[in-house]
Amino acid sequence: MALEDEPQPRGGEPGEWSTPLPEKIPSPTYAPAFLALGITFLLFGIVSSYVFSAAGFVLMVVSISKWVGELLHGE
Repeated sequence: MALEDEPQPRGGEPGEWSTPLPEKIPSPTYAPAFLALGITFLLFGIVSSYVFSAAGFVLMVVSISKWVGELLHGE
């Protein structure tokens, strides 16, 4: 009675286990670390010199574009 109301697992026959799809994990990248470094340079440049701000902004743009590019074109 109670067994009939329970959902059946997905598979060919009732009572069989289904195999899960393989998990797809993106490859590791250094882009988040460079993005954090760019933000740090940008904020440090506000206090000290605009050269650090410019370098931080360039590093941020390059790291974001690399990170997004790797996610879009990854396997």
